[in-house]
Amino acid sequence: MSNSDDGDHSGPRALLTRRRLTIAGTVFVAAGLLVAFRAVNLDRVVGEMLRADPRLLAAAVAVYAASWPLRGRRYGDVLSTTGHPLGTGFLTLAVFLSQTANLVVPARGGDAVRAYVLKARRHVPYPAGFASLAVERGFDLAAIAVLGAVATVWLVVGDATALATLAADDTRTALLGAVGVAAVTLIAGVLTLIVANAELSVGSRLRSAVVERPRAQRAVAAGLDFAADIAIVARDPRAVAGIGGGSLLIWSLDVATAVLVLAALDSGLAVGPLLAVGTLAVSVGNLAKVLPLSQGGVGLYEAAFTALVVALTPIGASTALAAAVVDHALKNAVTLAGGGVAVAVFGISPSTAAQRGAAAPTAAAARTDGSGDETTGEDD
Repeated sequence: MSNSDDGDHSGPRALLTRRRLTIAGTVFVAAGLLVAFRAVNLDRVVGEMLRADPRLLAAAVAVYAASWPLRGRRYGDVLSTTGHPLGTGFLTLAVFLSQTANLVVPARGGDAVRAYVLKARRHVPYPAGFASLAVERGFDLAAIAVLGAVATVWLVVGDATALATLAADDTRTALLGAVGVAAVTLIAGVLTLIVANAELSVGSRLRSAVVERPRAQRAVAAGLDFAADIAIVARDPRAVAGIGGGSLLIWSLDVATAVLVLAALDSGLAVGPLLAVGTLAVSVGNLAKVLPLSQGGVGLYEAAFTALVVALTPIGASTALAAAVVDHALKNAVTLAGGGVAVAVFGISPSTAAQRGAAAPTAAAARTDGSGDETTGEDD
């Protein structure tokens, strides 16, 4: 068997690996941005960044850094609900390491990194680790949607001065798009809660269907464990409220970071419109990053952020692009700094953890006996 990380397949399928698609997508997005912003004076964009108020930028860094212990605490709440209580300090470092992996490892290996660290250092089973990540991501999307919806409502029914540009078709499109995304995300969350609380016998039916196929039994068992861990959180109203409140606070700090960056670049907006537009820009920018088209969402975030700010405000494209670049760069710098600390503490690189995390569930399944219990453990 080949040791290549692209696998031992040949032909077109071997060429379409997640790693290669991510790299190709990053190049494609970068080329698209160059075309889209060819009319923007890049020297002016750089000049806008250099003129930014350093005190407000320092405040933005501090605000964003303060959100990371909250991420660790929220992730601890998710794991506690599934029966795996862990310390906030350890989990904050684990989140840092996984997010750093998403920035530096092609194909977004952050999920595998965090699941591997949880398994190797705290013996959290892989189904529980990946399920907790799915829960966290779901709450992230819900929080982003809620904040975006609130900002949209404020712009629509708020001060008339904030509606000065609403006659433009592109502005109406931007607002309708934000409302649509928020609505879809919230509906998906409600449906998840309904399904999780429904008394369905899907699990027993699946187990019966594969009763004579040991390998399929192991796969079905892992999938059902994954779904059960998600359902445990969804069925606990206190957990939903606590994790949801934590998610709103985390993303409010993310928004505050972008607002401080816009203020540092002297956007000229009043406080109310600045908060609303900053919230929508962060919401749309992060929703754009969900598409796995570039490494760390670079380019996608900046494009969505800039387009929305230009559509909703009199801010020029150069200033809006400068704000998007600075905001994303500051956040990535804090992430990488925290990831460096996590690497030093854990003694493992994000790329190594990503490789082991991606391979370990398969290896663990191969070592699993017919009862579904692992016969060998794993540690680092």
